[in-house]
Amino acid sequence: MIQIRDLTKKYGEFTAVDRLSLTVAHGEIFGFLGPNGAGKTTAIRIMAGLSLPTSGTVHLAGIDVIQEPVRAKAIVGYVPDRPYLYEKLTGRELLQFVANLYRREWPACEKRAVDLLRYFGLGDWIDARIENLSHGMKQKLVIVAALVHDPTILIIDEPMVGLDALAQRQVKQLFRRLAEEKKTVFLTTHTMSIAEAVCDRVAILHRGQIAAIGTVAELKEAAGRPGSPLEDIFLELTYTEPEVLP
Repeated sequence: MIQIRDLTKKYGEFTAVDRLSLTVAHGEIFGFLGPNGAGKTTAIRIMAGLSLPTSGTVHLAGIDVIQEPVRAKAIVGYVPDRPYLYEKLTGRELLQFVANLYRREWPACEKRAVDLLRYFGLGDWIDARIENLSHGMKQKLVIVAALVHDPTILIIDEPMVGLDALAQRQVKQLFRRLAEEKKTVFLTTHTMSIAEAVCDRVAILHRGQIAAIGTVAELKEAAGRPGSPLEDIFLELTYTEPEVLP
């Protein structure tokens, strides 16, 4: 479970996240949506223990991220929007390195890692250097690395970047399987159709605050537009000026 209470992050006079509060249950796929600059990545970095808040709290499975950062990180798999990979390592070496970071022995993680690589069609590339992989293959490897230690919570920023249609379907199916195992998936995406297809609930962030939260059906009903795509509701909540072609 994820519990965020009154989370605020300021950079000088600018408030990136403003008194954010939400709760995500075990086994839930939660979409964290918002336009560029809304505060999504800032909030996610705090959740992942990579940035300190100005005020407020974040608890992951009851663990305070600020007070017990090591314990919190041990149960989290994190995929940033711009992951860095050690290009000269092989896929196997990278996954061994990540497992060791989480203080897990590689033999205990190897089967899970290999199964995930095979699931993504990377089984034959495990001993290839990362520099020889395509962008999409690297993205799939990053997802495998985030799951190699079998985390309770997966936090992922823009999971579908660089993935083809088949890989996107595989990722969505993987998220559903993780949810069935009662793991929590917290993701951001700019692709409204993906959020609509895979998320149990979504929150729409605007200028650091939650503009709406609920199931996709609930958001559409609240907007009085049950037949509209989620994209229309999103734009209505986050953009006040109409788009005009030059």
